[in-house]
Amino acid sequence: MRWIVRGDVDGFFGLALDNLVQLLVIDALCRFVLGFSPELLYGRVLPGAAVSILIGNVFYARQAMRIARASGREDICALPYGINTVSLFAHVFLVMLPAKLVAERAGAADPARVAWQAGLLACLGSALIELGGAFVAERIRRVTPRAALLATLAGIALGFISFGFLFRAFARPVVGLTTLAVVMLTYFGRVRFKGRLPGGLVAVMLGTLLAWIIGIAPVGAKPVGSAGLHLPVPVLGDIVAALTGGHALTYASVILPMGLFNVLGSLQNLESAEAAGDAYPTRSSLAANGVGSIAAALFGSPFPTTIYIGHPGWKALGARAGYSILNGAFITLVCLTGTLAWIAWAVPIDAGMAIVIWIGLVMSAQAFQSTPREHAPAVVVGLLPGLGAWGTLMAKQGFRAGGGTFGPEMVEKLRASDTWIDGAFALEQGFIFTAMILSAVTVAILERKWVTGALWSLAAAVFSALGLMHGYRFTPGDVAIALRPGWGFVVGYLIMALVIFTARWTTEEGVEH
Repeated sequence: MRWIVRGDVDGFFGLALDNLVQLLVIDALCRFVLGFSPELLYGRVLPGAAVSILIGNVFYARQAMRIARASGREDICALPYGINTVSLFAHVFLVMLPAKLVAERAGAADPARVAWQAGLLACLGSALIELGGAFVAERIRRVTPRAALLATLAGIALGFISFGFLFRAFARPVVGLTTLAVVMLTYFGRVRFKGRLPGGLVAVMLGTLLAWIIGIAPVGAKPVGSAGLHLPVPVLGDIVAALTGGHALTYASVILPMGLFNVLGSLQNLESAEAAGDAYPTRSSLAANGVGSIAAALFGSPFPTTIYIGHPGWKALGARAGYSILNGAFITLVCLTGTLAWIAWAVPIDAGMAIVIWIGLVMSAQAFQSTPREHAPAVVVGLLPGLGAWGTLMAKQGFRAGGGTFGPEMVEKLRASDTWIDGAFALEQGFIFTAMILSAVTVAILERKWVTGALWSLAAAVFSALGLMHGYRFTPGDVAIALRPGWGFVVGYLIMALVIFTARWTTEEGVEH
């Protein structure tokens, strides 16, 4: 297998766009929500992100080449890798923003720096959990039905990837529908443009041209002052300051579940890659993931990295190992030179969003295509928590935009309109666990393995008792997971386990419909 093939160009545009979107979100949240100075953002956060992304992309590209040489195959696709979207928002709104508000109330000289240090601590803690999880994750993978692993990813893909960009495409239909047509033509239709132009390149170029013609681009005023060489610098002193600041335990309620979520999410992505034909070793793949996040924290980025969702999509594009190398080089260049703001100014996200929509669609389709046909109901059940979590995110963003205050009164107001937002908040917390467990329970019931279904229900009760699922608390700007028992859910899952376990005695053969 060669290091660079034509499909790597399409894969690069898709993965680089996805990573670029994360960087643009980081840029906006750090500047406007956390109040980071340009020196802190461009001199510490983005260079740290570059180190972590480059380490992971190089590792996974080399890993793909090793497997290709050992197997004699030429179609191995490297695992996609980048900044973890869920952790990004969690660290901003559940760690750094509260830390900043506390520092402001305490009269700290630089609250933004305190917030950044808290984020570094959260990133490091999450990374250590990821690294430790690499040694036990394969056992979890062996006992979990494929439908449970893939359906969880499909729910995330539909909600957090496809729906968000689909809304944007229909808000900007001239660009959105045109680029969507290009992507569907080349990737679903399996044709290519004359001159062997990659479909992803055509979509981005055409989308950018249309964006300039209709006035979507350029985005905002010309950025000034961000360009220049910003080399990564170790920030051990700031990590020590965060560890000795007396607030480490305060962030544990975010660090622990986020670390576990990242391990499970990476595990599901490995299963997705295997279903697409590329089997990767669990331990080394997850360990590299943890190392990348450790590097992020040590060099100034408070945002963990992860094995990305979407391997089947990149593989279907024809990407192999080179797209990972190209992505690492591009993101490193963008982060170290401060050109992120200029790219955002010239090339709007709208130009490439159709590629990301397609990736989400392929991921969702895989959940049905790569599992036994009779397990389709389990896939649908596994979709629901992810879609529910995304809907909850939309509701919270709408509430913020309306100037609402998060608290019990919010729940009462929405209940008056028959909107059970407290149920949505409960579903959102630990939704990755919930999706996997409910899907696994459904598979067990479909196969009439009553003991197995009861054991999965007991696992849900244990997770609820540990506070890793369903329990939530209100923060100044969000709803966060609360590491305390949710006894109502514990009881509910225990009863569910009892109902399933006793089914061999309480039920009889029914009539098929």
